[in-house]
Amino acid sequence: MSTERLIAGDALRSDERVHNSTATLAMSGSFRHGENDSIFKELPQATIVSVSRPDTGDMSPILLSYTIEFKWRLRKKASQVLYLHFALKKRAIIEEFHEKQEQVKEWLQSLGIVDQVAVVQDDDEPDDGAIPLHHEGSSRNRNVPSRAALPILRPTLGGQQSVSDKAKVAMQGYLNHFLGNMDIVNSREVCKFLEVSKLSFSREYGPKLKEGYVMVKHLSKVSGDDDVGCFPCKWFSCCSNKWRKVWAVLKPGFLALLEDPFDTKLLDIIVFDVLPFSNEDVKSQVYLADQIKEHNPLYYAFKVSCGSRSTNLRVTSHGKVKEWVAAVNDAGIECPEGWCYPHRFGSFAPPRGLNEDGSQAQWFIDGKAAFEAIASSIEKAKSEIFITGWWLCPELYLRRPFQSHSSSRLDALLEAKAKQGVQIYILLYKEVSIALKINSRYSKKLFSNIHENVRVLRYPDHLSTGIYLWSHHEKLVIIDYQICFIGGLDLCYGRYDTVEHRVGDCPPLLWPGKDYYNPRESEPNSWEESMKDELERGKYPRMPWHDVHCAIWGPPCRDFARHFVQRWNHAKRNKAPHEQTIPLLMPQHHMVLPHYMGNREIDIESKGEIDQKDLSRQDSFSSRSPFEDIPLLLPQESGLLVSNGDKNLNGLLSKHEHLSQEHGIHGSFSTSHDSEVDSLGSDTQTKGTEDDHNSMDPRCDLESDEMPQSDMEIPDEWWETTANDGSDASAGEYGETGPRIACHCQVIRSVSQWSAGTSQTEESIHNAYCSLLDKAEHFVYIENQFFISGLAGDEIIQNRVLEALYQRILRAHKEEKCFRVIIVIPLLPGFQGGLDDNGAATVRALVHWQYRTISREKTSILHNLNARLGPKTQDYISFYGLRSYGRLSDAGPLATSQVYVHSKLMIIDDRLAVIGSSNINDRSLLGSRDSEIGVVIEDKEFLESSMNGQPWKAGKFAHSLRCSLWSEHLGLHPGEICKISDPALEQTYQKLWLATAENNSMIFQDVFACIPNDLILSRASLRQDMAYWKEKLGHTTTDLGVAPEKLETKENGEIKSTDAIERLKLVKGHLVLFPLKFMCQEDLRPVFNESEFYASPQVFH
Repeated sequence: MSTERLIAGDALRSDERVHNSTATLAMSGSFRHGENDSIFKELPQATIVSVSRPDTGDMSPILLSYTIEFKWRLRKKASQVLYLHFALKKRAIIEEFHEKQEQVKEWLQSLGIVDQVAVVQDDDEPDDGAIPLHHEGSSRNRNVPSRAALPILRPTLGGQQSVSDKAKVAMQGYLNHFLGNMDIVNSREVCKFLEVSKLSFSREYGPKLKEGYVMVKHLSKVSGDDDVGCFPCKWFSCCSNKWRKVWAVLKPGFLALLEDPFDTKLLDIIVFDVLPFSNEDVKSQVYLADQIKEHNPLYYAFKVSCGSRSTNLRVTSHGKVKEWVAAVNDAGIECPEGWCYPHRFGSFAPPRGLNEDGSQAQWFIDGKAAFEAIASSIEKAKSEIFITGWWLCPELYLRRPFQSHSSSRLDALLEAKAKQGVQIYILLYKEVSIALKINSRYSKKLFSNIHENVRVLRYPDHLSTGIYLWSHHEKLVIIDYQICFIGGLDLCYGRYDTVEHRVGDCPPLLWPGKDYYNPRESEPNSWEESMKDELERGKYPRMPWHDVHCAIWGPPCRDFARHFVQRWNHAKRNKAPHEQTIPLLMPQHHMVLPHYMGNREIDIESKGEIDQKDLSRQDSFSSRSPFEDIPLLLPQESGLLVSNGDKNLNGLLSKHEHLSQEHGIHGSFSTSHDSEVDSLGSDTQTKGTEDDHNSMDPRCDLESDEMPQSDMEIPDEWWETTANDGSDASAGEYGETGPRIACHCQVIRSVSQWSAGTSQTEESIHNAYCSLLDKAEHFVYIENQFFISGLAGDEIIQNRVLEALYQRILRAHKEEKCFRVIIVIPLLPGFQGGLDDNGAATVRALVHWQYRTISREKTSILHNLNARLGPKTQDYISFYGLRSYGRLSDAGPLATSQVYVHSKLMIIDDRLAVIGSSNINDRSLLGSRDSEIGVVIEDKEFLESSMNGQPWKAGKFAHSLRCSLWSEHLGLHPGEICKISDPALEQTYQKLWLATAENNSMIFQDVFACIPNDLILSRASLRQDMAYWKEKLGHTTTDLGVAPEKLETKENGEIKSTDAIERLKLVKGHLVLFPLKFMCQEDLRPVFNESEFYASPQVFH
């Protein structure tokens, strides 16, 4: 290559010569990039939109500004273009010199002479394109325009309009040739000029916004960098080299700082979150970014504040400050889906699924169904897995029987994926060890030793944060940003269960070692010998575990992932700020064209309602994919799903009923080990227009926009029934796994500064509960681990779920309308110790707060309703629990245990469901205490049903979930779903639901006299009962859970003996009454000689 060819000489006056010059530049090895280093995959097309003159009226062409439009817009001065030209020319000369050095070096080495030749390094260049001023030692850096730039300078000759027109034509011609070579386009100089980076066109992070070099002060120096300041600076940190030049990338949801445009490793990131507003109606009063005044007038700075962080940045001019401030504020505040102002319920996330954006949901009942679905999804992971929970056990088997599923142990699943390159991030709750025995230190040790691709953080540090009372309570598994599992289930011991809720497992088949778990009896002091039994299986029952979980697809999945990223980054900054192996994370972005509802082959340019500028941001410039390849961007050409207003809904119903009877409405996660992650099928996927939906094929495949960026296949049998084990009769037609259904979804949460680094406490779960209860029309069904809430005026309990229920019932009574509220909760708290044990003050305290809410004192809902409504109260609200029984072994004793209700679920009017990790108490709902996550799922596909005897369109998701739960609780058989289709009907509510609970409660009382019950009113009577049964049986459990083989009853003065098992066969399902009078004569709060007396009462509620 000839340097003379590069700088051309005085004959370079035409576009052809400019083209030759740029082509010659490309020959230099300096501009050749490997496939992985390239930002552009195809040549960009540039258009000069306008030319503007300086305000001074100076017509010097060097001061003209050009607005250049690619798939984004730039505003550049002619001086910046010229500076770029000479920077490229200089780089080519340096490269040529370097090549000659290498040739000489090889020649010298061939002669046996080793010569160390220094490589000439490129000097740092100003990022604003201003031509540098001359200063001492810089004469060789001055860039004097060569004749290659003459076409850009020519427009000075002529009038003003003529100058602008000529300038536009000249610059357009120059850019067309200049950007005509892929090697030059992907050079560092050009990418800096075009303000692009490796993140610019990464579709998963959203459209390209502003980028460029900035200076930051808060970053530590890169390892290995040498301080160049004076010696005192090392002690007093007074030199300006504390400021560091980095590449800033602005995206719709964050501002990322990188080393340079070709780097993707985060130095820091500001994830946008809800800003404080002094007036909710005026969103402009608080800004993400704002200009700051420096003491030195030659410095130009602005700050970006979000959450609990504020970052100062410097640029090279006042104009750049204004550009950055405007761009950041627009990205966070002006965007309709902006993250900087609260959405419905005060949530950080907007409602999703308002158009056909791929938002879908699927429910799971109990651990077996959920764990198998999670295992299948982990096995299909391609890129990354996020996991967080209150308790995580690496040695947990996600499939059973455990002997034949060794590869389905959680640590084995994660190890297999980590070895395939999947990046795994696990966020553990760091407990106060003297209060909890979940041993997160042991879990972190095992997870961290799996593979280098598994990163683990444990948070919070109690001493540094001052957080001792609150916990991280979310349960999340997020895979590839495509599917999220959320609900009440932690991936830990004791949670795996089936709908049968067996109390025994001897010899071990389903629950190995410490997974045979009953916290009412004993909490292990160590979890390290996981296969060693803690309980004697022949004497103690396990405590069955009832829970509800769900899978979410589409935009809400990315909202969940954004929450995880916020928590991870907050924990990283506090726990491991200098650990290079623990990276910061970037949240992915979901792109939507909300106006598009038509043909896939849409001519975008002809659609006036879609702004072309906005559209250009949606598409990756570097890979112009067909619409069907864009993740969750455009729906397929079929029309809308059947909605509430469909006149042809009956046709859909008949098809649904046919499938229900023939196959059962089972979920798409197969129970087989080899099932595909996306065999998550549903019942009929009803797509089409109003006129043709009756002819829809229920086996139609889910299109690519519903499963974005996935190469996972959907088998033909995705819609079929999940294999049953022959003992699933109680689940009725619906089973343990629900249909996968398009829904409206909104993520809600409880977070604050300590838990997620947010500046505002968010209690959107609390707000959602209260708002949705107020708007309920006919029916509310709640399952929750706790029910501790307060009425208006309660100065101790602050959440107002109880008040919302109370007011809604009073309104129904006033309007003389039917309104039902059914609440299912645990019979006793799941903590160790009998109610009368010396060490069980925690159990007694929790029982106290629960009864204070339900039926005792003037603070309870039943006390107040009875005062207003009298006996009619039970027509509106009632409370229940769950209980199971069985033999502990083939020849072992009959035993019973409560089925521990751990689900966090609310269903309203068979059209809406709230599922998540949040309990109904102040800890979970106030936002400033435990961190929680949940989702509001609103149906948009409906079935013909009834409500209190009147026609009603029930939502597919909510209705199927409730019916499956009720089938399990009531012990219904296939074909009996029709008995519970109307939850408000007198026949269903009183004669089936209430009657079954009363009958089951009576049988359990007759056989076991188990605790709790309405006959034990004090601790004295409890002690008396315990002594009686221990003497009679020789052994019993904490809650009197062992039955005699023969029951003795008196008939006509004679004692008659009957088999206990025959009596128990009359039990249907697991539903029992919640004993409202249990311990009603006792004050169960801690007393002065108990350590719990000195703890804050907030711990218990």
